[in-house]
Amino acid sequence: MQFKGIHHYSLVVADMERAVRFYKQVLGLQEIGIPSTFGGAGLRVRWFAVGDDGQQIHLMPRPEPDTISPRHIALHISDIDIARRQLTEKGVLFEEAVEIPGAERIFIQDPEGNRIELIHWRETYHIVPINE
Repeated sequence: MQFKGIHHYSLVVADMERAVRFYKQVLGLQEIGIPSTFGGAGLRVRWFAVGDDGQQIHLMPRPEPDTISPRHIALHISDIDIARRQLTEKGVLFEEAVEIPGAERIFIQDPEGNRIELIHWRETYHIVPINE
């Protein structure tokens, strides 16, 4: 089996319209259509494109928000300084994170409490396989 990347990440939301506004207006993501087969199954999910290579975020409705935890999705961004400025202008709080060599990152939460890491790689991360 050979992996090509991550296609999508699903997040649980209790207030779909509030979450959709956040992903559209705060993060500026483009909402995209879902397959027609999903409508017949009764699912009320909403999908958003992330970047140019087919990656997506899927919002899944549930009666209650997910349990708050350190789980998160990390979104690769092109400029951390612009992200900080835009988030501040929109009143979104963010938390500075421990710097990774070659990268800066911050954490935000969507209105449902889902954690989102915004990471700006200034240098290419060199993957070092661990051989056991």
